[in-house]
Amino acid sequence: MPGPTRWGVCGAGKISHDFTTVLRTMSADEHQVVAVAARDVGKAKSFAQLYGIPKAFGSYAELAQDPDIDVIYIGVIHPKHLSVGLQMLAGNKPVLCEKPFTMNVCETQELINAAQARGLFLMEAMWTRFFPVYQEICSALKRDEMQDVRLVRAEFGANLTNVPRCIQKELGGGAVLDIGIYCLQLISMVYKGEKPEEIHSTGNLSDKGVDETVTVVLKYSGNRLGIFTCSLLVPLSNEGFIFSTKGHIKIPAPIWCPTKMETSWGNMEFPLPPISAATNFTNGSGMRYEADEVRRCLLKGLKESPTMPLAESELLSSIMTKVLTQLGVSEASPSKASTV
Repeated sequence: MPGPTRWGVCGAGKISHDFTTVLRTMSADEHQVVAVAARDVGKAKSFAQLYGIPKAFGSYAELAQDPDIDVIYIGVIHPKHLSVGLQMLAGNKPVLCEKPFTMNVCETQELINAAQARGLFLMEAMWTRFFPVYQEICSALKRDEMQDVRLVRAEFGANLTNVPRCIQKELGGGAVLDIGIYCLQLISMVYKGEKPEEIHSTGNLSDKGVDETVTVVLKYSGNRLGIFTCSLLVPLSNEGFIFSTKGHIKIPAPIWCPTKMETSWGNMEFPLPPISAATNFTNGSGMRYEADEVRRCLLKGLKESPTMPLAESELLSSIMTKVLTQLGVSEASPSKASTV
């Protein structure tokens, strides 16, 4: 029987706390956190002490070179995803990197190319895709009632103006990359990773130059549409809808970590396993599903997840780069222009 997957955690912020909390509720025969790294060694040591982690490093380089780690979870802010991801891959470590993968499609391509050149596993931590509700949606799309999907619509909005990483440009702030990606990945999942024929974006930028409230219309072949709105300013319904000519699926809030779905043929619930420790983010215990997917892929020798393949991450990144370019967000216009 294979031993546990030994995790190294890169970053000691809120999302890393949640991921570590969840891993500790899972079987120690399958998942163990063996090291954590932060730029501040004191912060790393406090994190390690809190969770009983054997090693604490004050640099990401030490984590990358630790021979006792099977896979790295990257939970730093997304402007650092490329540089830290490349560092971990250079240390010959498989990587699970938080969403969004990077800041733009050129960076995403660079990260993917580095993993493929080294023959290493890489996955974007799109935890939503692995929730039982989303797995059930994929099955439901094969039903007769959902064979002719014409419209997918999604919203994610909250007042996040007091969260620095959401509103400050240098921290990667902006609605599209941080929360719009959840809406976009639903649309792309339903349309099976197809490239949209047209992308139309409108919205407003804050006085700091980040996208604040945005609506995007994606037109696919056969006159199929995907529409999403995301906002860092106003609370929205945070729901998703999939409409075919015969039936529909509704994903009640929260769309990014749902436990229920409503359909034209009945309603279903998929409660998450309870955990004793609190998480910073809603339904944080659902991070267990992506962790199990990483372990499954590593044990099978896979270099990417069939559920969240690298081509899908590249497509999402490409669409978001196009959206942000249309909105006039400067960092979204890399020197090597890319179109969708």
